[in-house]
Amino acid sequence: MSSPGFFTHLRGTASLGTAYCLLGGSSMAAKTHPPLMKKHSQTDLVSRLKTRKILGVGGEDDDGEVHRSKISQMLGNEIKFAVREPVGLRIWILFSAVAFTVMALMALAFPNQLYEVVFEREETATSVSIRLYGGALLSLSLIMWNGLYTAEKVIIQWTLLSEACYFAVQFLVTSVTLVELGLLSNHAIILLLSRIVFLTISLSYYYHLGRRPKKI
Repeated sequence: MSSPGFFTHLRGTASLGTAYCLLGGSSMAAKTHPPLMKKHSQTDLVSRLKTRKILGVGGEDDDGEVHRSKISQMLGNEIKFAVREPVGLRIWILFSAVAFTVMALMALAFPNQLYEVVFEREETATSVSIRLYGGALLSLSLIMWNGLYTAEKVIIQWTLLSEACYFAVQFLVTSVTLVELGLLSNHAIILLLSRIVFLTISLSYYYHLGRRPKKI
């Protein structure tokens, strides 16, 4: 049999535990945690600038392009390779390709006749040179045909630059030859004037194609 004192002691211990739990719960309830502060890094300008500086993006590269992400910096910007072509560029390249091809075939097949048309005099000793000239024209015509079907800006620019160099060299060589021979035929004058016009058009397209489009 248990003594009455033992039950009294148990009741006292239980009452103390209950009081301790109530005091502890009330103290924990009274202690409130501060609300969690979320840092919006995407709206924090300083944090974004620091992150871009660490990643190496956000600034201009050698071509003046601003990359908004590391992926666009590594893979390249799609807008950068989009070519804004001047009006009539493809028509001019097509005309040049056809003209170069026709002149090359004429120089290869009828060298003496081509010389007579330009200088209005007969010369049989220059047939080999004119045929070599026709071979060079045929090679340039292949560059023109390639530039007609390509969409890369660099290839089109080099095509126009090669064409402009050819017209400039032909104008100088023809002028010097006419001065040495003392000739001033109508066909030669038309040839020189046409080369000046063609040189101007090629350089104009080359200049406008090389200009950077304005950023929106």
